[in-house]
Amino acid sequence: MLVCDDTGVTSSTAGRWLPSSGMSTNTVALVVKLVAKSDTQEEVAQFLAGAVELANDEAGTAVWFALRSDATTFWIVDSFPGDAERQAHLDGPIAAALMEHADRLLAQPPELNPADVLASKVS
Repeated sequence: MLVCDDTGVTSSTAGRWLPSSGMSTNTVALVVKLVAKSDTQEEVAQFLAGAVELANDEAGTAVWFALRSDATTFWIVDSFPGDAERQAHLDGPIAAALMEHADRLLAQPPELNPADVLASKVS
């Protein structure tokens, strides 16, 4: 039987930790926060929606999401097999296009948060 305490940690009722069955071959990720200016929020949304085609062309980008959490706050979440692929993505066309227009579109510089992938499920 599984139980989940208020920290969100799942364990067996015997108090043993369950092995992770969700580990993927993607070991690193990026979580990027973008805050659009109030008058450019729809342009940022359109840019991100169109950028999925560029992400699809990147062999080393295994997972790529563009998300919106409120009217002006956007997120890019993506994962990679390793550091080299993550760096290639950062040096690629999506980042270049975003940075070319960042001063005009964004209220603040993009917040880049490198992360380690602990587990994943994408289907």
